[in-house]
Amino acid sequence: MDRYRETVALINLNHLYQNYQNVQKLVGNKTIIPVVKANAYGHGAIEVVRYLHERNVDQYAVSLLEEALELRAEFLDIKIMCMGVIEGEGLKIASKNNIVVTISNFDQIQSIPKMKSRLTVHLKVDTGMNRLGFKDLNDIIRAIELLDDNPRIHLEGIFTHFSTADNDKSYYDMQLQKFQDILSRISYPFEQIHISNSSSQIKYETNYDFTTHTRLGISLYGLTLDYNMDFLKNTFMLKTKISQFKNLVPGEKVGYGATYSATDHERIGILPIGYADGFIRKNQGGDVEINGKRYPIVGRICMDQMFIKVDDTITKNDDVILMGGIVSIDEVAERLDTINYEIICSITNRVPREYIK
Repeated sequence: MDRYRETVALINLNHLYQNYQNVQKLVGNKTIIPVVKANAYGHGAIEVVRYLHERNVDQYAVSLLEEALELRAEFLDIKIMCMGVIEGEGLKIASKNNIVVTISNFDQIQSIPKMKSRLTVHLKVDTGMNRLGFKDLNDIIRAIELLDDNPRIHLEGIFTHFSTADNDKSYYDMQLQKFQDILSRISYPFEQIHISNSSSQIKYETNYDFTTHTRLGISLYGLTLDYNMDFLKNTFMLKTKISQFKNLVPGEKVGYGATYSATDHERIGILPIGYADGFIRKNQGGDVEINGKRYPIVGRICMDQMFIKVDDTITKNDDVILMGGIVSIDEVAERLDTINYEIICSITNRVPREYIK
C-alpha cells in the first residue's frame, strides 16, 4: 500500500517469532496455535501468518468465518480454526473451505446442512466464562453423540477458555478442575485438547499432561496482563512525523474547544494522526517520544490531526513515537483505563502497517 503521510504502524515480525519460540520452549512438544483474529490483534493477519508459515507454523485460530476465509484465500495448506459461532449455510461454506468450526450450542448442531465435504469441529466447553460453550455434562455428552453420529462431521477436538488466568488463581483452578472432571467422564478419543490462553500456557501449561495444544494470543505480540514477562518482545510501534510547527505567544489557544492555552512562548508540532486512526481523544494529556525524550500531547485530538508541545531541538525529520517505545502500549492502556489488547486492536486500517522481517 502506497502512503503519502508519515503515519505508520511498524510491526516487528522478528520479535513476534521470538515470542513464539520462547513460549514454545515453555510448553515443550505441545503444538502452539497462534491466534490471529482481529487482523492479528491489529498487526495484519496475512503478513503475520505468512511469516510464521514460512517457519513451519501451520495451524491458526480466528474468531469469524470472514477472517478464516480471508486467510484461506491466501493460504491453501494451513489449518484454520474458527472460534466464533457459525450456523447453517456458514457451516457449509466452512466445510467447502476446509475450515475447522467450533460447536458451542445445540442450535448450531440442529442447523448443520447437508454437505458434500466433511466438516471438522471442536467442541467448546464453558467452565465458568459464561460466554460460549456447553456447561452441563449431559449436554456435552449429547452434543458428542449427535456430532459423532453425523457421517459428515469429524469431531476432532475439545477445549475451554479461562477467564482469570492472569489475576485469580482460585477461579482458574475451579475452571481447570471442572474441565478435568468433564474429560474424565467422557470416553471420546479427541485428537486435540487445548485449554490455555497466553497467560495460562506461560505459567501453568507444563503442569498438564492431558492437553495436546495451546492457543497463543496476546503474548505472541509481546504483551501480557501478567507481571515479570520480560522475555516477551514488543512487536508494535505507532509513529509519525511533524507536518507543521506553530509558534504561540502567551494566551494563545490550541484546537477544538480551545482547551489548551500557552503560558509562555511555545512551539507546537502538528501530527498527521487522530482519532479516525484509533488514537482517541482521551489520549490528551499523555506523552509522545522524540529522540528518546518525552513531549506532552496538548489540546484536543482531532479526527486527523493532533498537537504536541516541543522545543527548538525538534525538526520535521524526527520520528514521533506515539507508543511502542519509551511510551509503552501498557502505559497508553493505563492512561485510557483499559487493557493493551484494546489499544493495538483499535488502530484502524487507515494506518498502514510496515514490517521488520
